Amino acid sequence: MTSSKFDFSFVEKQVRKKTFGVISTIDSKGRPHSTGIIYAVSSLDSPFALYSIVGEKYAKVRNIQRNPNVSLVVTFPHYWIRFAPASYVMFRGTAEIVPGTDPGGQWAMSQTRIGRMNLQVEAEEIGRDFVYIKITPEPTVFCYGLGFGLMESRSNPENMGYKVTIPEDRRLI
Repeated sequence: MTSSKFDFSFVEKQVRKKTFGVISTIDSKGRPHSTGIIYAVSSLDSPFALYSIVGEKYAKVRNIQRNPNVSLVVTFPHYWIRFAPASYVMFRGTAEIVPGTDPGGQWAMSQTRIGRMNLQVEAEEIGRDFVYIKITPEPTVFCYGLGFGLMESRSNPENMGYKVTIPEDRRLI
C-alpha cells in the first residue's frame, strides 16, 4: 500500500454518496458468508459507524450474534468504462445487532431515499421484527483506486492501494 494523497474525510464523503455494500460475516462452521446490503452512515457529529436495516431472523444476524467480526466493502464501479476495474473501500470491524428503535440507525437510514424506502418497507412487512446491524470499523480503512483517474490507473495500477485512518475523535473504540 502506498502513502496516499487522500485522507479519511475524502473517503467518508465518497462512502456517503453510496448506499450499497457487501458485508461478510462468519457462519456457524467458520466459513465466510457475504451478502449485499443497503447501508447508511452515522451523523458527522458522532462517532463513525455504518448501519443496515434487516429482519432479525436473517443469517447475517445470527452470524453476527455468534461472531461479531465483519467486513464491509463498498465498490465504486466505472459506469461508462466497463472494462476498467472498480475502486473500493473496505472496512473491517465488529458488528452488533441493535433494536429497530435505535436513534442512530433511524437517523442514518432516514438520510437517503433508499434508506427511507427500506425503513418504510421493513416497518410495513416485518413490523417489530427488524433490527439494525451497526458496524464499528477498526481505525484503518483500506482503499483501492478511489480518487484516481482512469489514465493513472492504467499506467500505475499497483500503486493505487492505500490506507486511511479514522480520526480518534470519530472512533467508537
